[in-house]
Amino acid sequence: MADRAFSLVPAGLAVAILLLLLGPLAALGLSFQGFTLSGAELAALRFTLLQAALSAVLALLLAVPVARALARRRFWGRGLLISTLGAPFLLPVIVAVLGLLAVFGRAGWVNSGLATLGLPEFSIYGLQGVVLAHVFFNMPLAVRMILQGWQAIPAERFRLAASLGFSPAATRRHLERPMLREVLPGAGLVIFVICLTSFAVALMLGGGPRATTIELAIYQALRFDFDLPTAARLALLQFALCAVAYLVATRISLPSGFGAGQGRLGGPPAPKGWRCVVDGVAIAAVALFLALPLFAVVLNGLPGLAALPASVWAAAGRSLLIALASTALSISAALILALAAARGKGWPALAATLPLAASSLVLGTGLFLILQPYFRPSSLALPVTMTINAALSLPFAFRILAPEARTLYADYQRLGSSLGMAGVAWLRWVVLPRLSRPLGFAAGLVAALSMGDLGVIALFAGEGEATLPLLVQRLMGAYRMGAAASAALLLVVLSFALFWGFDHWGRRYAVT
Repeated sequence: MADRAFSLVPAGLAVAILLLLLGPLAALGLSFQGFTLSGAELAALRFTLLQAALSAVLALLLAVPVARALARRRFWGRGLLISTLGAPFLLPVIVAVLGLLAVFGRAGWVNSGLATLGLPEFSIYGLQGVVLAHVFFNMPLAVRMILQGWQAIPAERFRLAASLGFSPAATRRHLERPMLREVLPGAGLVIFVICLTSFAVALMLGGGPRATTIELAIYQALRFDFDLPTAARLALLQFALCAVAYLVATRISLPSGFGAGQGRLGGPPAPKGWRCVVDGVAIAAVALFLALPLFAVVLNGLPGLAALPASVWAAAGRSLLIALASTALSISAALILALAAARGKGWPALAATLPLAASSLVLGTGLFLILQPYFRPSSLALPVTMTINAALSLPFAFRILAPEARTLYADYQRLGSSLGMAGVAWLRWVVLPRLSRPLGFAAGLVAALSMGDLGVIALFAGEGEATLPLLVQRLMGAYRMGAAASAALLLVVLSFALFWGFDHWGRRYAVT
């Protein structure tokens, strides 16, 4: 009986996820009063699409030469640099924005250098600032995706091209361009979807009638105007954009024409001369671009770290509470659905990836409409944020666990059945020990993402419910940049400590 109840858990969880998505959407639909958009709302729609498209295109254009250089060059620290390319994904958005302001802001290092040379200053606010921040976050992701494409080309193809006397241009035409045609559309759509739902960047660097995204307009309609019909209309529009982009992204896949190789290590040829210099410049430029904002946060935040006010530590405690609770919810759900998917069922994967079609502002707006008539929204700020953070990080955790769960099921299912092992016993003695490593990595990723989230909490929180990212944003809005930098440094330390702690736990107790 217990085992049967255990087997019903994935179905119940899938229903809960569906209700979590449909409930807010239904509330938005009930408040919907037509899709007649005002001039300001049309401008927000145009800006949202423009900044997402520009960010995706620029990220890909800059990532291609960097990925090519990393694919064909071997140097000391290469592995560390490739691993570091994942850091911006874990970095809280508010911290990266603060670092970019220190480098590219009005009184930043770049503008100080331009003033010394007598050149006009660079304004980080508006379209150019939003695109710059998105490129900072997403260009490393594009590099990793394109680098995987280069590494997927069998080494024998490059050796054959060399034996046939292919020039670098011929190698690019016959080997590299077909791979790029396969990889770039999918990578571009992933970045486009990420930029569609980027609220914190637009909040800090956008604003004004010509630099407002749909999500920022939703926030303004709720927090400043309390215009619920407008917020509902914009949230439905945002959901429609994300859903369409997600559906396109799941279907765009061009077949590879390279076939399988023999698994030998190798890569594209490493030409010498000026191409070696170009590769070196590309690698150095991306390393500098990623390192400078982080260095600026550390440099500006260290002096005031020991004198942070009590409100910062209270906000840090709330952020830790939300991160740990979101991690527990998300990892539990991802593990249950991954184990169900490992048995050959298709609906668990669909349930786990459904949250990708929504954003925190869309779900938060719907829940705000549901709860506001009966509760004070700020009193539910923490549990609502925990729930939405867990739901939105579920697809990432599921993608990490699902392949390992399929391997586990194929290797141990028959043995477990012959021993009569199922339910809790199967979970305790087989699943948890052998999935410890991916569980730790997924938990660290979810905890870091939740720790740095500045989305739904901005809709619900009052003065006494602010998390650390929201408090950093408020300090910046009050022009207390020193305190903001110190609080941001604390946020970075806590985020990466959570990731390292969970990942280390997973690797330490992994059964091999």
